Amino acid sequence: MVNFDQWDGFEGRLWKEQIDVRDFIQNNYTPYDGDESFLADPTDATNKLWGELQKLQKAERAKGGVLDMDTDIVSSITSHKPGYISEELKDLEQVVGLQTDKPLKRAFMPYGGIQMAEKSLTEYGYEVNPELHKIFTEYHKTHNQAVFDAYTPEMRAARKNKIVTGLPDTYGRGRIVGDYRRVALYGIDHLIAEKEADKANCGCGVMTDDVIRQREELQEQINRLKEMKVMAESYGFDISQPAKTAKEAFQWTYFGYLAAIKTQNGAAMSIGRVCTFLDIYVERDLKKGIITEEEAQELVDHLIMKFRMVKFARCNSYNQLFSGDPVWATIDLAGIGVDGRSMVTKTDFRVLHTLENMGPSPEPNITVLYSSKLPEEFKRYAAAISIRTSSVQYENDDVMKPVWGDDYAICCCVSATQTGKEMQFFGARANLAKCLLYAINGGIDEKSKVQVGPAYQRITSEYLDYDEVMAKYDVMMDWLADIYVNILNLIQYMHDKYYYESAELALIDTDVRRTFATGIAGFSHVIDSLSAIKYAKVKTIRDEDGIVVDYETEGDFPRYGNDDDRADEIGVWLLKTFIEKIKKHHTYRDSEPTTSILTITSNVVYGKATGAMPDGRKAGEPLSPGANPSYGAEKSGLLASLNSVAKIPYVWALDGISNTQTMNPDALGHSEDEQVTNLVQSMDGYFDQGAHHLNVNVFGIEKLQDAMEHPEKEEYANFTIRVSGYAVKFIDLTREQQLDVISRTFHAHL
Repeated sequence: MVNFDQWDGFEGRLWKEQIDVRDFIQNNYTPYDGDESFLADPTDATNKLWGELQKLQKAERAKGGVLDMDTDIVSSITSHKPGYISEELKDLEQVVGLQTDKPLKRAFMPYGGIQMAEKSLTEYGYEVNPELHKIFTEYHKTHNQAVFDAYTPEMRAARKNKIVTGLPDTYGRGRIVGDYRRVALYGIDHLIAEKEADKANCGCGVMTDDVIRQREELQEQINRLKEMKVMAESYGFDISQPAKTAKEAFQWTYFGYLAAIKTQNGAAMSIGRVCTFLDIYVERDLKKGIITEEEAQELVDHLIMKFRMVKFARCNSYNQLFSGDPVWATIDLAGIGVDGRSMVTKTDFRVLHTLENMGPSPEPNITVLYSSKLPEEFKRYAAAISIRTSSVQYENDDVMKPVWGDDYAICCCVSATQTGKEMQFFGARANLAKCLLYAINGGIDEKSKVQVGPAYQRITSEYLDYDEVMAKYDVMMDWLADIYVNILNLIQYMHDKYYYESAELALIDTDVRRTFATGIAGFSHVIDSLSAIKYAKVKTIRDEDGIVVDYETEGDFPRYGNDDDRADEIGVWLLKTFIEKIKKHHTYRDSEPTTSILTITSNVVYGKATGAMPDGRKAGEPLSPGANPSYGAEKSGLLASLNSVAKIPYVWALDGISNTQTMNPDALGHSEDEQVTNLVQSMDGYFDQGAHHLNVNVFGIEKLQDAMEHPEKEEYANFTIRVSGYAVKFIDLTREQQLDVISRTFHAHL
């Protein structure tokens, strides 16, 4: 047993004998079931630093969304000298560390793809150092180049025509959450010793491919841990040993996360489940009289401030797909332990309180792991914050805990992984709406008129027959699942080879469980289209080449989103069928296939590539996001819409089922107390049915319209809205994306 003085006062045995942060938490955290009355206002230091950061954010917006970019240094853990929000105010920062040497300055990260890295610069008026261009085109192969070298013509066609889309083949895949708490609990030296022991025990026999790769990866992880020490030393901290105080625990944990965002520009760089862990240190210091509540809140405010500053250099095509400059720096609150104890602590309240102390913000992506059994005062406070800020999302702890245990983290928008035990291979989307059109047109793309899918016999009848469509759709989904998994296998192989996430994986068990994420786009449009074909009459409209390009629907049909089993059961069938087809295929590194119904704001881009649908959606219009019903389909109020989505089984979509709902404040009641009560009751009922996810927006359409026309108003500088699994500043969206948000259903009644 290692005997660390820094562990004085901490209970438990197992976590001291092996790396097991969960065991430490379960033995030491203090559940809190009181209200928010203990919370402290922002300190003078917080107000000064946040004021400085808001000036920088305003300057960033004035420069077109990018304040500064690095053109001469390839980012690494140790590549930049220490940086602070303000040199004059750096002594006020309770948590220090930036991705580069200046606040909001974006790093140069070419390993995912040199072309995207350079475009991210040139599109904002910067030019990369010619030597770096030469190195990453002539001497060092990137992940993107390797992927495109290996793509087959069929894969390229599927990608180009966007039946598979949003693929992580030009940037970091993300979604790998290191257990950043380990840095604080164990110190770097102990973590290095554990990884060195793992390497010593790896490959004692035959040097197979797997053993060779494992040994190399372990050495890369050890190297990153050593670099974390060097980075921390540059800021004046020694993280070789465990944290002694709450302030050190916050700082050590953040250094672990900072190492990740200095080395990876993934599509999601989540923080994980750190609040209950950090609260243990805060409670110990409060009892010892080392800190006050004001100082505890200041630590939380400054940590959250750092998460609000995370930035990556992105090119315009990425921003069109993932609008609003998101990072998905997801931080998780609450949940119920396996033993039945609430995991809500005072620090969960403190994190929500940052939205009052510093105003609303899309980052970090605050996620409440919800259960109707959570303490009532916490549920009410979270609901009140949601109503005031629209900056919180909720995920069902009761359906996730049986799968992931009580120490999982949300690794992107809505997907879970067991902290420190698992990693996920991110895999973007298969456009099932487009797949339905391919089934009707015999694999010909309705937009480009190119033969992309297999040349099956197309439907030639004037009116669509339900049984014929279903038979053709079934075999077209077989093809799509096959090519989709093969593309992802190729991408994940090349990412491991050329852009391996050694900093994050250094903080995850060596014997890691891997999940293989896939995803569905166009979910509600397929449901409503199949319902229209089954319950109404759908007439095909063909062009001069006989390709179906539009539809006329005669008669009414049940639509998903109105608690009508006739439509909703089609959605259950669609999800079950697709994930079963995915699971038939080999997945890279023996990973476990999952899928999600999640399309973020990329539904605008996906919609442009998708022709007219039998449900009445016109060609090029945005797809409805995630598992949301189609725009305008919900006719029976919020609760009926929630009931429809709740019927989709989480067990078949372990990567997540995203549902975003927007309601006018009056729909919830005429006083805040009434609004809070109704929102809590609605969420209790929704999640008790087994539903997975809910984004809550509470504002009127008039506010969005005014913000779109007058983005210069100070009140809109930080106006945050939930989209699909994450939040954005509304004024950072393009006008097209703003109009898409405005066109969504605004519920006027429950």
